[in-house]
Amino acid sequence: MSSGSSRPVGIFGGTFDPIHFGHLRLAEELGDVLSLEEVRLVPARLPPHRGDPSVSAQDRLEMVRRAAAGNPRLRVDDREIQREGPSYTVDTLTALRAELGTQRPLHLLLGVDAFLALMTWSRWQQLFDLAHLVVATRPGYSLALEALPEPLGSMARERHSQQPGSSAAGSILTREIAALDISASAIRRSLEQGRSVRYLIPDSVLDYIRDHRLYRGKHGG
Repeated sequence: MSSGSSRPVGIFGGTFDPIHFGHLRLAEELGDVLSLEEVRLVPARLPPHRGDPSVSAQDRLEMVRRAAAGNPRLRVDDREIQREGPSYTVDTLTALRAELGTQRPLHLLLGVDAFLALMTWSRWQQLFDLAHLVVATRPGYSLALEALPEPLGSMARERHSQQPGSSAAGSILTREIAALDISASAIRRSLEQGRSVRYLIPDSVLDYIRDHRLYRGKHGG
């Protein structure tokens, strides 16, 4: 990435416990339809909205690195892994703004479930000052903005747009992506029970899980 570029950057955070093809397809499709120069995959050290991850931060980071290898659009950003304490998205976006400047469009990529829980996030209203929020939906799904709780509902209706224009932040966009019904929790359960997860995660990630004996349950993983 050239330091003088003005093309938009995507940010996709998560626990990635483990990263799977649903995550990767979201990053790839939204990167394509939004013409993002890159999508930064940002593994969380300590996710505020769930229990402790099943495996270490370093293991999850390495799995993300392996999953992203070979895709020039994907860039792994380890700032949350290196930062002590809970991994708050607003802190990550603030740091990226300081690095990339105020004019570079940033797109925070979210699944529907994450967006619907937005008001539980730390300093969630500040997110709109830092980035556009892009909500990935499955084909045929319509995000019911009128049914959202307040004050998110009124903010979403005011800021919803089909195109962010030339602005660097502040819009809510919805985009349909391929419906890959894959969940990390289901993958973990399968691994704990000794069942196959091939074709749900990249082979390089599966090899890492096997080599490091991760997610092993009573059946030996």
